Amino acid sequence: MIHDINDFKNVFFIGIAGTGMSAIAQYLAGVEKNVSGSDRYFKEGEFNDTKEKLSAEGIHCFLQNGEGITANTDLVVVSTAIEDTVAEVQKAKLLNIPILKRSEVLALIAKSKKTIAVGGTSGKSTTSAMLYDILSAGGLQPGIISGAGLISIIKEGKIGNAKVGKGDWLVIEADESDGSIVQYHPEVGLLLNIDKDHQEIDELMEIFGIFKKNTQQLFVVNQSNLLAKQLSVNATSDFAVDTDTGAGYKAASFVQNGLTISFNINGTDFNLNTVGKLNMENALAATAVANQLGVDLSICAAALKNYEGIYRRHQVLGYKHGVWLIDDYAHNPVKCARSMEACQPVADKVIAWFQPHGYGPTRFLRNDFVKEIAEALRPQDEIWMSEIFYAGGTAVKDISASDLIEDLKALGKNAFFVEDRNDFLETARPHLTSNCVLLLMGARDPGLEQFGKEIWKKL
Repeated sequence: MIHDINDFKNVFFIGIAGTGMSAIAQYLAGVEKNVSGSDRYFKEGEFNDTKEKLSAEGIHCFLQNGEGITANTDLVVVSTAIEDTVAEVQKAKLLNIPILKRSEVLALIAKSKKTIAVGGTSGKSTTSAMLYDILSAGGLQPGIISGAGLISIIKEGKIGNAKVGKGDWLVIEADESDGSIVQYHPEVGLLLNIDKDHQEIDELMEIFGIFKKNTQQLFVVNQSNLLAKQLSVNATSDFAVDTDTGAGYKAASFVQNGLTISFNINGTDFNLNTVGKLNMENALAATAVANQLGVDLSICAAALKNYEGIYRRHQVLGYKHGVWLIDDYAHNPVKCARSMEACQPVADKVIAWFQPHGYGPTRFLRNDFVKEIAEALRPQDEIWMSEIFYAGGTAVKDISASDLIEDLKALGKNAFFVEDRNDFLETARPHLTSNCVLLLMGARDPGLEQFGKEIWKKL
């Protein structure tokens, strides 16, 4: 049985190219495990950027044909997307090799360090990255396992979603979407928000309640989020963007000037090269935790002044012909609305494109998407959608993105449906102005990175 990260040496990942899987694989390679893995996106003779970067880290990559799993393999790791019928899973069972889910391995890693687990229905990756930068600037030499690549680490030629630190602290994202957040027992738990996303609110409250109970030392919540506030342990440890709360950390005087924001936290001025009040809130959360771990507010501010952002989180792809092209991972109703609002101070008009993910989630969140997006749109702004991304399986295809667009049109909004996203730019081109933002939103579709690059090339 595997109870500790010292209980195995040779580990194989099935689906290693996934963001969550590659992060853990790199971390384990960084602590001198023999790591290998396969992925269905690896093809014979075909270049794969993730495969190349994993190989550069000493991780042996295989085609997903089973040859990488041998009698010497101590542990096989699978993501939630890997079913028991996959041939490699069957081979591991035949060889009696222990099989653990990604989240279970992350829990083992977290147990080996002093861990800060960042939870919430949105903002986890950004806040984790900001916290990592602040703790690094404070001399704590932290590690990180993230759901998105940090630009600062990507610049080193890496995937950017993991780094082993020499210090005691490890920053991780605690994911509620698959319920895995309840497996962690961190020293510090950070709860950013609770909004309807993958589950109903009562289910989310139960999950985050367990997260709170499992936190060992310090639990920090967002007092400005009505649901998160209900789980507060001590208001003086919490943060808020509402100055009339009893939170110990408050942000005020928010100003956005183009692609930069400024504000102050408890009297200390902060300036960041990013957009939106949502990022003020993320910075405030990271600062609240770091300060309570001994990092001075002035160091927090200095670290975030140099914050470079993370992959596909309001990532500016460029400026051309009066158009700012911005790519964002926004995928739930609140996040899409906040993403659009964050772009509004940048230009006179925002044209937002969104690809919903999954038929079930889209059906579940239909009314919420319509409500949040409708409220965020200014009269001159537009929302465009392409058809729902379908990753395979047995989903009932009884809803279309066009249904959401028709709902928005009925509310008098500038809403447009273009079934094939490859037709989006040319269809929308007459709507572009010499002072606008073209915002791309969507998640979990590995093709979205290339889609953004193609839009930029053709803009």
